[in-house]
Amino acid sequence: MKRIVFIIALLFASFAEAQTGIIKGVVVDKQSESPLEGATIELLNTEIATGVITDFDGRFTIIDVPVGRQAIRVSYIGYESTTIPNIVVTTGKDVSLNISLLESFNQLDEVVLTTETTKDRPLNKAATVSARQFGLEEVTRFSGGRSDVGRLAANFAGVSTPDDSRNDIVVRGNSPVGLLWRVEGIPIPNPNHFAAFGTTGGPVSAINPNMLKNSDFITSAFPAEYGNALGGVFDLGFRKGNVDDYEYTAQAGAFTGIEATAEGPMGKNNGSFLIAARYSLVGLIGAGAGGASTAVPNYTDVSFNLNFGKGKLGNFSLFGILATSDIEFLGDEIDENDLFASEDEDLFVESRFGVLGLKHQVSFGDNSYLRTILGGSLSQSQINSDRYFNLDTPEERVIPFFDTDDLESRLTVSTLFNSKISNRVTLRTGVLLENFGLESVLRDREEQPDNDGDGDPDLTVFRDIDESFAIVQPYIQGRFRLTEKLTLNTGLHSVYSSLNEQFVFEPRAGVKYNLTNSQSLSFGYGLHHQPAPLPLLFLNENVNGQEVQTNRDLDFVRSMHYVLGYDIKIAPSWRGKVEVYYQDIDNAAVESFPSSYSSLTEGADFAFDNDRVSLVNEGTGFNRGIEFTLEKFFSKGYYGLLTGSFFESRYEGSDGIERNTPFNNGYVVNFLTGREFKIGVSGRNVFFVDTRLATSGGQYFTPIDLEASQFAGFEVQREDLAFSERFDDYFRWDVKFGIRLNSKEKKRSHQFYVDLQNVTNNENAFVRRYNRLTNSVDQVDQIGFFPDFGYKFQF
Repeated sequence: MKRIVFIIALLFASFAEAQTGIIKGVVVDKQSESPLEGATIELLNTEIATGVITDFDGRFTIIDVPVGRQAIRVSYIGYESTTIPNIVVTTGKDVSLNISLLESFNQLDEVVLTTETTKDRPLNKAATVSARQFGLEEVTRFSGGRSDVGRLAANFAGVSTPDDSRNDIVVRGNSPVGLLWRVEGIPIPNPNHFAAFGTTGGPVSAINPNMLKNSDFITSAFPAEYGNALGGVFDLGFRKGNVDDYEYTAQAGAFTGIEATAEGPMGKNNGSFLIAARYSLVGLIGAGAGGASTAVPNYTDVSFNLNFGKGKLGNFSLFGILATSDIEFLGDEIDENDLFASEDEDLFVESRFGVLGLKHQVSFGDNSYLRTILGGSLSQSQINSDRYFNLDTPEERVIPFFDTDDLESRLTVSTLFNSKISNRVTLRTGVLLENFGLESVLRDREEQPDNDGDGDPDLTVFRDIDESFAIVQPYIQGRFRLTEKLTLNTGLHSVYSSLNEQFVFEPRAGVKYNLTNSQSLSFGYGLHHQPAPLPLLFLNENVNGQEVQTNRDLDFVRSMHYVLGYDIKIAPSWRGKVEVYYQDIDNAAVESFPSSYSSLTEGADFAFDNDRVSLVNEGTGFNRGIEFTLEKFFSKGYYGLLTGSFFESRYEGSDGIERNTPFNNGYVVNFLTGREFKIGVSGRNVFFVDTRLATSGGQYFTPIDLEASQFAGFEVQREDLAFSERFDDYFRWDVKFGIRLNSKEKKRSHQFYVDLQNVTNNENAFVRRYNRLTNSVDQVDQIGFFPDFGYKFQF
């Protein structure tokens, strides 16, 4: 015991020497993004006053910064100064900041207003309501987040996740298929491992959080530059690598896997490189996928951002993501409570995801720039299933039962022109062109007759296409500071699809009025359109002996968003926000005869219905609710976040009956808090504790007709009672603790953590399904108690 105590004491002593780090960054004009030469950066709350001035390119570097949480103040003549708190300084990695200053309304000669930069304000200043920014610290700090940006968003007001096994994002009662993912300014397919065709979520994210700079998440009434989405927008940006020094990170985690990151200077024009690669830890050690599953998931991804610096032709950068994943569920190794597979089935899943983009930005004077992005992306999902009949009998046999191979590719061109007309007016206009290529095959025996008389259900082709089509989205938007207290954001977005040859206009508007320096009112409106999910559009229907795609000409689904918000700064580092919203949805795809089906209910799991054909745009729905946020930003060693959403999500199918959507939880409440304790002689090392409590109303589901299922041999649902029954309320408690150590050696730091997820082992329902082996209806629960862990070494 004495030896253990001695070793621990020796470990802390080796980190006890007071160490320093580096804060660097660039300061630009918020409206024009032009660098500001001569801006002053002051390091606050230190014994010795430290300050630097930005150079011609707006860059600055502060050296010998004490490790720990620091704050800086940035000021420039004629601009509103800003204070940036909670900058985590370590010895292992330089801190790099991108800072934007807003020109004073009356162009005063002196700085008269100081604001504090907080994460509740979005980077995109055209987003007036229902938007906030997030960064690497939030993604990796919160308990239970698994370093997943999707799971991070579930802590924000208005957002819920249907189950613990996937990171699908339900925003204000909308289907997850209504979510738009963007990376570096271009839309991308589903950025998740094991992603299925047409979905936006998955079990494991392929977005590496170590690549991210501060990014935006928007939940309603989007600015005019965003389109082809109904529910929400993830607008992600990759950070640049260190332009002065080479830095490396090595880390391991149960969910994130084994990971390595490298970055450093490149070329002679302040260029840099950043590259990160991950491989699943559970795949290396042979652990199961979680819950009752014994299947081993394998996944890997590589991300990079190469910034070539500023040259005579402007600034060029090349970015990308490459990801692959696979898993096998073998029936003889499957537990009856497995979340994804059955005992009489072998299931094989493979997926691929890739993005490659070239970005160019050139300035025109000090107030305007043109940004153009050329991109390509792909998403492929292959799923094959073999079904055993007469299992565990002498007559046992196996046949191919289901297979799908879906490949979606995109060629994308995005260009925008941004101009600061004055300190009161900023205009932005642009166009997004996407050319989609789609190769998709879907064959299935489920619920099919035996027309060929071989004793097995026929393997029916539901989809077999090789198609291409284009979507074009021009837009224009303006930001007008009408008075010091009143700001108007307005614009017009439009969408054209060559598939159905539909062209629509979408007006957007947002108004913000500052009641006082600490209180504001805001209102937002937006009209939004999105095509029906691609897996539905290309389904085959037999019409007079011919296979016809009777859904391909469906119109866009339409949604009008109305949002009213109130924001208050209660005290230093404390903020409160309340928003009330209503979303009116029409043109949803429903069946041409009376039924409960609507495309608004799709997207809750891996698959889409394959028998919904001859659909018409006559469905409606609505989402309405109120949500609040009470947030204490990190200060005095702790933070807190309390969010609550109380909402209703309803729809009507072609039978005219108003029903719950499967996303109508009714309420979602999250509470997160964390504390840091300085340890060691110098207090430069940190022990941290974080916790998260989450609860929500149970999900609605459609009951199973047991007698009809037993007769048919497959699950038959009571569609006349669609989404009429409900699971018990959801509850989960996560606890995370760890230590962050700054080495006495230069540029070296360590971090360890343990994340105990669902510590009460609460049995939250996952699904009720018909078990064809026992001829009964079983309930399968979500993952119970699960310990996560991680280690990070930066040098």
